[in-house]
Amino acid sequence: MFTTLRRTAERTPPGRDRHVDLLRAVAIVLVVLGHWLAVVVTYGEHVGGGTVLAFAPWARPLTWLFQVMPVFFLVGGFANAASLDSYRRRGGGAAGWFLGRADRLIRPATAFVLTLSGAALVAVLLGTDPATVARGVWLACLPLWFLTAYVTVVLLTPVLLALHRRAGLAVPVVFAVPVALGDAARLLGGPAVLGAAGYVLAWAAVYQLGIAWREGALPARPRVAAPMALGGLAALVLLTVPGPYPVSMVADPGTRLQNTSPPTLALLALAVAQTGVALLLHERGRRLLRRTRPWTLVVAVNSVIMTVFLWHMTAVVIAVPALYITGLMPQPPPGSAEWLLLRVPWLAFLTAVLVVLVAVFGRFERNAGPSPAPGQPVGAGVAAVTLVGAGLVVAGLLGAALTGGDGLPAPMLPVYLAGAALLRAARASHGPPTSPAG
Repeated sequence: MFTTLRRTAERTPPGRDRHVDLLRAVAIVLVVLGHWLAVVVTYGEHVGGGTVLAFAPWARPLTWLFQVMPVFFLVGGFANAASLDSYRRRGGGAAGWFLGRADRLIRPATAFVLTLSGAALVAVLLGTDPATVARGVWLACLPLWFLTAYVTVVLLTPVLLALHRRAGLAVPVVFAVPVALGDAARLLGGPAVLGAAGYVLAWAAVYQLGIAWREGALPARPRVAAPMALGGLAALVLLTVPGPYPVSMVADPGTRLQNTSPPTLALLALAVAQTGVALLLHERGRRLLRRTRPWTLVVAVNSVIMTVFLWHMTAVVIAVPALYITGLMPQPPPGSAEWLLLRVPWLAFLTAVLVVLVAVFGRFERNAGPSPAPGQPVGAGVAAVTLVGAGLVVAGLLGAALTGGDGLPAPMLPVYLAGAALLRAARASHGPPTSPAG
């Protein structure tokens, strides 16, 4: 495996911006660590838990370091704009390009939802309390929130790229306006549904920054990067410390307004600051990755990055019976010195479980097919099937993400699987594959 990864690293095209891949790899590590560190598990008569933020308010500013989902959308916008451009130069169209990019997301997601649903069914049939199973499924499904939004913006990439070339940096600013209006409505006591557009538009705004970076509107130069980093940080401080937004950049049960449900202006300020930092570190990252060993490591992480993300909360679900129900892990007060010390064996166990899960399920991501060969016209029927399939996939993922602690994801399975099957059929009808770019 290592030899294959090293050969892949050595064959990297010279024009590839390796810093983008480094950002993606670092971001996944921080996301996983942040989620694992924040989880609080309790076990008495029943399994329970929550987040350490409810017990240790001092941890809330630390979420500014671990909330790096904006980085995923930033580098996604950069990489997908580059990939789409390359595909079009070789005579391909938007539908063929999307079928290839989506396959890398949908194959590991399909393995995830099928395995999780099968395991939940088996657990119930074996006599496990359905409420306990439902809570475990809900916890494992948390990563699907991200995937729902990400598949949506990938589908919209041709439109977003065209918007950038027409209006430039005005596009993310316009996207931020409905986010601000939704925030204002919620702060004034209006219905929460008024902020629902932020679930797409806020992430699309960050994705658009990645497109702008790739297109040269946000050059990786200190005169651009430093004002973004400092300005975004200043705005974040003003919006949270004296302002109306909570300090925590992840879900915090102690606050009425959440910065991620839906994304707020405060989260967009964090995204601007992170974009500035990413640009500032650009040349340093590229210099580091000229060396074969660190670049091979980055290639290895990126080869299973969606698998790592999808399964990292399942590792927590597995750890609960293994460590808490058996009594191997004590339950000191969350946030205490003893609790913090026990994070070391907790992280070690979760890492070992995740390594096994990635070894088992990583092949679905690694074996994902590249985009269909460009140059062949896509009929209206194939394009329609692609669009319907993508819509069903997004609807199915959203249904799973909305599954609360009192339900199981069974109702979303037919919807999701129908969409995945349509995309697979559209891809098969679009000719033989070719190697992807970007």
